[in-house]
Amino acid sequence: MRRAARYAGALLSLAAAAGCGYALVGRGTVVDPTIKKIAVPVFKDSTGKPGLGQKNTQKVVEELLKRGRFDVVQERIGADAIIEGEILRYDQTPVGFTDAGASRTQANRYAVTLTARVRYVKVGQDEPIWANDSFSFRDEYDVGSDPTAFFDQQGQAVERLSTSFARSLVSAMLEAF
Repeated sequence: MRRAARYAGALLSLAAAAGCGYALVGRGTVVDPTIKKIAVPVFKDSTGKPGLGQKNTQKVVEELLKRGRFDVVQERIGADAIIEGEILRYDQTPVGFTDAGASRTQANRYAVTLTARVRYVKVGQDEPIWANDSFSFRDEYDVGSDPTAFFDQQGQAVERLSTSFARSLVSAMLEAF
């Protein structure tokens, strides 16, 4: 009898602990179930870097499609929500150096930072579902010893940066983080 009472007490304690108010942050989504179609017009590009707006828009669309919950279109007509973006800054800064001889140094590693203003708005509402006026993401790449490979590595860095930027952005907009 005592054993059964202890067992029941232990089960009661576990049940009480389960409802103690602790929860895993970021486990759910904050997607309005009425949003079925999201328009993603090409992000404006204030940087002057060719193709940057299109590249980041493409990566955001790909990331939304991976989620499998939405139809993603470019046109606003018929959309339930809109993601508007503007690439504000693209900074490339040398962060690593090597001795180039004759008391000269040469950059051999660069950091690339992308900053954007993004709004996720339900059609017909003034207040955005999510907004960030300075959403930033950063990546680094090595130049190596072959200066002709610089632009190829820069292009690869922009590709990685855009992919990571989009993944982080879509998670921030749609998940409870």
